[in-house]
Amino acid sequence: MGNREKATKISVKDLDLFYGGSHALKKVNMEISSRGVTAFIGPSGCGKSSLLRCINRMNDLVEGVRVRGKILLDGEDVYDRRVDITLLRKKVGMVFQQPTPFPMSIYDNVAYGPRLHGVRSKQVLDGVVEEALKSAALYGEVKDRLKKPALGLSGGQQQRLCIARALAVQPEVILMDEPTSALDPASTLKIEELIKAMKKDRTIVIVTHNMQQAVRVSDDTAFFLAGEVVESGSTGSVFSRPRDKRTQDYIAGRFG
Repeated sequence: MGNREKATKISVKDLDLFYGGSHALKKVNMEISSRGVTAFIGPSGCGKSSLLRCINRMNDLVEGVRVRGKILLDGEDVYDRRVDITLLRKKVGMVFQQPTPFPMSIYDNVAYGPRLHGVRSKQVLDGVVEEALKSAALYGEVKDRLKKPALGLSGGQQQRLCIARALAVQPEVILMDEPTSALDPASTLKIEELIKAMKKDRTIVIVTHNMQQAVRVSDDTAFFLAGEVVESGSTGSVFSRPRDKRTQDYIAGRFG
């Protein structure tokens, strides 16, 4: 079967990103397959999170940011002037490094996105909240306290709640920026199991510093260095048969 039969969900073409005078991404070209997990690896400050944030235009919020090139999502450039950013972020959800629940109830956190997009019916919202929490493997732990504050949950539960919140609007793509780096090993394992389950019907892109995690959860891997993609391909080949000496050195722990 292999990834060759997978359709491309996201195509990055000649992408340059500048923060003021700093050239953060340099002529990045890559394809991200649909219905799979792509990991971005590389040392700190090499452009992994910057590219992640370009995909749903989170970088638009940064002062002095400039983007050249294209990011095609299902063949449409997300940087086209006609793109509705609210709809783009509905299609492309994001989970951050630190869990970021809103200061409201567990229920209201998950219902927030659907309400924003016009869902008013309590019956529909109840169904969406339950479904999203089940998909995030959290429902069993919180079903009796949905009206309690989300900030009362543990760190690992808060992160799963943030995943449920992202899932509630039925995104096609989920971007995860080091989603387990603030969590203990047991919570990390739960999130990794969740990632594997979620990829059946959506595209996931994960930035991770943990190379073992990339091997465990991803189908494809891209190695970044100083704003460039040095190498990308199936995770098995990038880790066991890297084509570039810099990839080899990074994986062997010689730098970064």
